[in-house]
Amino acid sequence: MILASASPRRTELLHQIGIPHQVMPADIDESRVPGETLEDCVQRLARVKALQIQRRLQSLPVIGADTVVTIDDALLGKPRDREDAIAMLQRLSGRSHQVLSAVAVASDKGVHQALSRSVVRFRALSEQECSEYWDSAEPRDKAGAYAIQGRGAVFIEYLSGSYSGVMGLPLYETAQLLEAAGVASPGRTPR
Repeated sequence: MILASASPRRTELLHQIGIPHQVMPADIDESRVPGETLEDCVQRLARVKALQIQRRLQSLPVIGADTVVTIDDALLGKPRDREDAIAMLQRLSGRSHQVLSAVAVASDKGVHQALSRSVVRFRALSEQECSEYWDSAEPRDKAGAYAIQGRGAVFIEYLSGSYSGVMGLPLYETAQLLEAAGVASPGRTPR
């Protein structure tokens, strides 16, 4: 099994469900295509990542994934710098946002993919909290400038959906796709 991502969180999540894998990050343009819906964008990116590596190897199944934070029909990616991160966190402050996490498995059985939608509500945040959070270094490589599995958890007032999806890899959907691709997951046998 190959994971087409350098994300340590995705590796951790696959280890959590007992999926041995190698990491081979895809190198793609992750820009949103004009007119593309947020859902279509995140699913396309997951699929393209998986296919790029699978075409190169042509033997092992490949998992591709993409996760975005959305609010007001805008994508909040990884922050460029301190100012960008603080602006993102202030935008999320006291509001609900959506996290879309797509996963695709490319194998000799084709490409199977799924989309996880989660709603996350932040409590109100002060500018000082946002600034101190940036100083922790945690939000620097995270979509939406926060990590649910880290210090950012204290900002979350409500979550509806997939905790692992908000982390970056929805495990329920991933296990279903691995099964469809003929890869055993814990407690299951491949089809």
